[in-house]
Amino acid sequence: MTRRLAKAPSLLTAYVLHRYDWSESSLILDVFTREQGRLVVVAKGAKRPYSQLRSVLLPFQRLHLSLGRPPKAEKADAQHADAPTREVQNLRGADWAGGAAMLTGAALFSGFYLNELLMKLLARQDAHPLLFDAYAHTLPALGGGDDVQVQSALRAFEITLLQQIGVLPDLSLVTLTLEAVDLEGRYVLRPEAGVVRAQADEASVSGAMLVGMQAALLHGSVPALQQACASALPEWRGLLRGLLHYHLGSSVLRTRQVMLGLQSLAPLTPAAAAVAHLGSDPRPS
Repeated sequence: MTRRLAKAPSLLTAYVLHRYDWSESSLILDVFTREQGRLVVVAKGAKRPYSQLRSVLLPFQRLHLSLGRPPKAEKADAQHADAPTREVQNLRGADWAGGAAMLTGAALFSGFYLNELLMKLLARQDAHPLLFDAYAHTLPALGGGDDVQVQSALRAFEITLLQQIGVLPDLSLVTLTLEAVDLEGRYVLRPEAGVVRAQADEASVSGAMLVGMQAALLHGSVPALQQACASALPEWRGLLRGLLHYHLGSSVLRTRQVMLGLQSLAPLTPAAAAVAHLGSDPRPS
């Protein structure tokens, strides 16, 4: 009996992460879809004044996309030096799928920070539905006026991202020995060694906090993760900065550069300053 290959869904649930000019009338979009992960699509004619896509293809808005087949590389290359390759698909249609209002102010930069992390750390065409759901749940929290809520949402998303791409160890175990962490002990997260007992002068978190965070991860609840982060925001920020910087390599976060530029002009809110601080090199100067 011949097995049939599963067809790709006719509609994809997606968010626009970034958009690039391709030609005078078209855009290339980096999108995060629930069904297929990160994709690059061509929105032909999207820049034209009468295009219905102009008001739809916006960041932080939940969309339903329909895609066509990837264009032939030879034809695309002949049209434009920066034309898309075979992995790029044509956008046939896009509709707003509902959701929260557009982000503004400092929340806008927090949202772009999340987008930049996804673009730098996610491989293309690798679906992460749980991470997609966490992203959708995080965006509304960024628009609140409570800085603790905003920073807790950012930390919870970072830790979910690290877990989903497979670089976060089991937080309830000492990685090298697989022994259960001591609830009253102090620990750090090292990119190459995992959960390690902290030295006396190191910024660290308690074993109880690690166990609580692991329980929240296993539960899969974004609010539970945010609550776990809120209990020790400075400590989690320091630990996650080290992991993110390591896995980003030498990449410089553009979001941080913009935020630092704005900080030189006017003081930032605590949540916005935290975003600027996250992209910095955690190693001592």
